[in-house]
Amino acid sequence: MPRADIAADEVLDLPRTELRRIRALIRRAVLHTLHSQDAADAQLSVTLCSDRRMHELNRHWLQRDRTTDVLAFPLWEPGEPPVGDIYIGLERARAQAVEHDIPLDEELTRLAVHGTLHALGHDHPEGAGRELSEMWRIQERLVAELGDG
Repeated sequence: MPRADIAADEVLDLPRTELRRIRALIRRAVLHTLHSQDAADAQLSVTLCSDRRMHELNRHWLQRDRTTDVLAFPLWEPGEPPVGDIYIGLERARAQAVEHDIPLDEELTRLAVHGTLHALGHDHPEGAGRELSEMWRIQERLVAELGDG
């Protein structure tokens, strides 16, 4: 059975009920994605982070000196059950939801699905081809499915 552990950086000042709600939303998105990709033995951790923390992680691990919305680190080899860490920038997600005029829950779902697909080994090109990629089509299908429930 797949497993998804959801945590939050200490710096995020969220009311307990809001954190619980967001954690449940992300867990649902991750588990739905794992199920859709037949990753029954996967174990993923997801951490909600501030922009500052996302910037630090992006700079340290990917040598990109900027903040980002989601980072995923697959920690498995072919033939092993998928294991990985996902980091979601809550502040960036809020800003992107406003920018795209969509609910925060939809943006968080999209980022959780996106990070999960990366943790499972999916990838997409950077730039213009990104939204035409197979990964993007899978992501948007899953986000639509999750929006119904």
